[in-house]
Amino acid sequence: MPISMTNDMMRSIIMDHSSHPTNKHIPTQDGYEKVHMHSDNCIDDLDIFLLVKDNKVIDACFEGVACTISLSSTDIMCDLIKGKTKEEAIYMIEQYHHMMHEEPFDEDVLEEAIVFINTSKQAARIRCATIGWNAADKILKDEK
Repeated sequence: MPISMTNDMMRSIIMDHSSHPTNKHIPTQDGYEKVHMHSDNCIDDLDIFLLVKDNKVIDACFEGVACTISLSSTDIMCDLIKGKTKEEAIYMIEQYHHMMHEEPFDEDVLEEAIVFINTSKQAARIRCATIGWNAADKILKDEK
């Protein structure tokens, strides 16, 4: 997904994932790892669930209350890491964090997550945009 997207296009993707998050639900089967994340500065209070088998992310979902940025970034993250190996998912998360901190990053792996490229211009929103990604990173690195 090219960085040349317009602000309106990026806003539309963010709003769509916030209004209709496809990954917002509690898992119905056993085997998921869970990390709880919350923010002291926002309403964000999320449980992130990953199902990892044979070094592959089989499923990713979340539940809780969050602002538009947290909901949409977490929903996009869930879409992107499904089907990836742990290493691929960790690399994607690292690249997302590089983007958040205006460091060089591999835009090819971020796909739709590129819509958060301007988040760093609003420093208070970085926590919102990374809360789900941080939880997934903890699960994938077994640092719960």
